[in-house]
Amino acid sequence: MKFIAALFDLDGVVIDTESQYTVFWDMIGRDFLHIEDFGPKIKGQSLTKIFADHFSSCSEEQISRIHQMMDDLEVNLNMNYIPGVVDFINELRSRGIKTAVVTSSNRRKMESVYVRHPEILKMFDEILTAEDFPRGKPCPDCYLIAAEKFGASPDESVVFEDSYSGLEAGRNAKMKVIGLATTHTKDEIKDKADYVISDFAGFSVDKLLSI
Repeated sequence: MKFIAALFDLDGVVIDTESQYTVFWDMIGRDFLHIEDFGPKIKGQSLTKIFADHFSSCSEEQISRIHQMMDDLEVNLNMNYIPGVVDFINELRSRGIKTAVVTSSNRRKMESVYVRHPEILKMFDEILTAEDFPRGKPCPDCYLIAAEKFGASPDESVVFEDSYSGLEAGRNAKMKVIGLATTHTKDEIKDKADYVISDFAGFSVDKLLSI
């Protein structure tokens, strides 16, 4: 199979931030919703969906406070790359395969990423954020829109995801899905992806094409 488009989620796929978000959202769940282990429940979802689904009973003051706490978190996030991802993306581009970030994060969060990693703007042909698609993951819109930008059909596109909602979005888009066991274990996502890797170390375009 020939791939035209390689479509990457951001957190937990390109940059290693998911564990930090889990700690944050677990704290928010306890303090504002009195829910334990809230972080894993909302992984991969946009802020708009998270607030609509879970925080409708909170006051405007509480919502504003959570947003400020989120801003503070993202300014101070450790944003190390997932092992091997930079080399893999460079190899994709050298082989003529288009690359895109397709994230549920908003543009404001991405500005923090660009400050830390300005090279990301050159690593990818397109960067799509929550503002670029009408429905968030697990709906397939984000990946279908990204593939369309490259003139690629679902059969010519591959998705790299780590969260349940993201993996489901890739499947709903009828694309090949590679799962990253960075947020959940291999056993937890093996039935939600066509192939699962721990990270990109040693992963190559030839390996991708053989799957």
